[in-house]
Amino acid sequence: MSDVVIRPLTAEDKAEWRRLWTGYLEFYESEVSEEVYETTFSRLLAGNAGTDNEYRGLLAVIDGRPVGLVHYLFHRHCWKVEDVCYLQDLYADPEVRGQGIGRALIEAVYKAADEAGNPAVSWMTQEFNEVGRRLYDRIGKLTPFIKYSRS
Repeated sequence: MSDVVIRPLTAEDKAEWRRLWTGYLEFYESEVSEEVYETTFSRLLAGNAGTDNEYRGLLAVIDGRPVGLVHYLFHRHCWKVEDVCYLQDLYADPEVRGQGIGRALIEAVYKAADEAGNPAVSWMTQEFNEVGRRLYDRIGKLTPFIKYSRS
């Protein structure tokens, strides 16, 4: 495998970001409206520009081609003075899985959180995501929390 580069999402990445995020949504058997695609991409760019409380996006790139993405957000927490980091979406193209792309993306979020003085990072996944969970078990800590939703 060629070296992976992790870099912030830019406006020029829109088509590749959309391809990757669509793959992520399909993995979770979901879809979103065109309005959500447009709004999410705008929010990611605003966050990467330093706007507080907006999502940030990173891409994993090999030989100039985006092959993975991660979205994350810093937000307040009632149990801490400093903000915490929520990693919302993580995806790697199927043909590059098992090559360290997911780990590199998570570690880039860890680094961003450390640099922001917000080292607490959390995320969720679905129980059936066995491949992802093998990675998460190595680089994170499984918590006993169960998610509830009104939706």
